[in-house]
Formats: sequence, C-alpha cells, structure tokens
Amino acid sequence: MTHSHAAHDHSGHDHAHEPSHGHSHNDSHGPGGHSHAPASFGTAFAVGIALNTIFIVVEAIYGYISNSTALVADAGHNLSDVLGLIVAWIAIILSKRPPSDRYTYGLRASSILAALFNAVFLLIAVGAIGWQAVLRLFNPEPVAEVTVMVVATIGIVINGFTAWLFASGRKSDLNIQGAYLHMAADAAISAGVVIAALVIMYTGWLWLDAVTSLIIVAIIVWGTWGLLRDSTAMSLGAVPSHIDPVAVRRYLEQQPGVSEVYDLHIWPMSTTEVALTCHLVMPSGQPGDPFLIEVTRHLEEAFKIQHTTIQIMTSAGSACALSLDDTVSPALKRPDRDLSGRA
Repeated sequence: MTHSHAAHDHSGHDHAHEPSHGHSHNDSHGPGGHSHAPASFGTAFAVGIALNTIFIVVEAIYGYISNSTALVADAGHNLSDVLGLIVAWIAIILSKRPPSDRYTYGLRASSILAALFNAVFLLIAVGAIGWQAVLRLFNPEPVAEVTVMVVATIGIVINGFTAWLFASGRKSDLNIQGAYLHMAADAAISAGVVIAALVIMYTGWLWLDAVTSLIIVAIIVWGTWGLLRDSTAMSLGAVPSHIDPVAVRRYLEQQPGVSEVYDLHIWPMSTTEVALTCHLVMPSGQPGDPFLIEVTRHLEEAFKIQHTTIQIMTSAGSACALSLDDTVSPALKRPDRDLSGRA
C-alpha cells in the first residue's frame, strides 16, 4: 500500500515562505507485499534458548568431573550467549510495538541497542576465555579427553543447529546477525575443544588445549568486530553502510523542477529500517502527490530507504542547524557518482 500527503504542520520548522511538505513510504514490494518489521524468529529464539540452557548445565557438570577448564569456560561462554539471545528476542518483540506519543517511531531502535550489547558482551566473554587459555598455557593439566570430546561434540550439534535457525536473517538484520554469530562462535569453540582433546589423547601435548582456545578467540574477535562497528555507527545515527548518501543526493538533485537539495538526513530507525528527511527547493511550486510517490518508491527500491519525508520549498531558506550543506564534503558535490544506489 502506498500513501502520501502534503501540507503538514511540522513544528520546529518555522519558515516564512510557507513550505509544503510531503511524506510517503511504500509498504509493499510488488504484489506480494513486504513488511518492514523484522521477522520475529520466535521459534528459533525459543528453541535456541531452551537447548543451550540444558546444555550449559550438562557441560558445567561434566567439565568439573573431567577436570576440563576448557569445558567449564565454554559453559560460561554459552551462558553469556543465552543471555544475548534473550536480549535479542526482547528487542525484536519491542520493535513490533506501535508508536506512542512519546516514542513516535515505536521502539524499533531497541534492535540496534541489542546488536551493540551482543557485540560488546561477546567480546567480553571472549576476553574471559582468552585469559583462561593463557593461564592454562603456563599451567597445563591433564583432562579426561574422551568425556571432553563427547560433551563438546554435543555442543557442536546444538550450537550449529541454533546458528542454522538464524542463518536466513543474518544478512538483513544486524540483531539476528548478532544472535547467529553467538551460536556460530560457540560451535567453533566446541569444535576446537574436540580437536584439541583428540590430539592431546594421542600426543600428550597438554598445552594444545590452550593454544587452540587462543586461536578460536582470535577468529571470534575478527568476526565480531564488524558487528561492533556497525551497531555502534547505527546507535549514533550514521548512514547505514549499504547506502551511498552521495548517490541519494544526486538522485534528488536530478529530479524535474528541483533546483536545490538541503537539510538531507539519512539514519537507521532499527536494524532493518532506514529513514530520510530533506528539503527540495522547487521554484515552480508544489509538484503534487505523484512526484512524491515516485521519488519515495525509487528511494526504497534503489537505496532501501523505507521511510521518506520530503519538504517542498519554493525558495531556499535558512537551513536546519543540523544541515550538512554549509560544511558538506567536496565528495558530495561530485557529479560523476553512480545514482543507482550502489556505492
């Protein structure tokens, strides 16, 4: 369904030249329709939390029995991941709540906070595992290898299956990506524990358990850094990495009747939705709803911007205090940029 309207009263924008406003966003992608709300993944969260909670108890018990600090540390890491899953699930539920007078966008941004929390929490948990591995490296101890391998293999199955439940949403939702990385990291850790225990059984190299743990820690940090970077940028209102703001500006500038674009802002409303506001100077006057609908449709299809608000001006006025235009980078003025939505 597509809708648009004009002549809104935007409080806080007091312009003497009586601007007209347009707001429009598409809620569909073709006949089948498309919802911008994030997929709930409710079953995936419920199954993942239940399976991992049971496994944590089993792993901690057998880690103590087998004298394996690797298993005990992994149980602690799994506990942090269950907490991460709970936070991510709560965020998705909150994201679906309707807007209110105070939270006019609803609680969509909670998914960004959850992604940031999961990235930070995962790095903290990995730090604890790394510290434990360093201690074990200097003070190796014998372990019950067979018990360790059996329990860790169960961990591979449970965590791998849970990661698979989230795999389909990891590229479209940063919050789901966080949950996926948690589970995939756990599966990798369990695999490392199995391999280390097997080699130790035949070689007696007790130090290998610690070295394997440190290698896994490095891999997890490498994979989590992108999640931390993106979630931090989103929490600060940065333009999402998949959108080229230069191309967006150039597209708007090339629209018929547009003489100037200013006060352009693009920011993430959630881990799956993006908003845009701008002023278009059109001396010929209000272009009508068809213009707004077409511009909005293209912004969504080419740039993945779902919520667009356009203010039409008949002449340039005082820019917003947050306007980029007075201090704009020279790159934004380059005419030879791709306007298709690709960076």
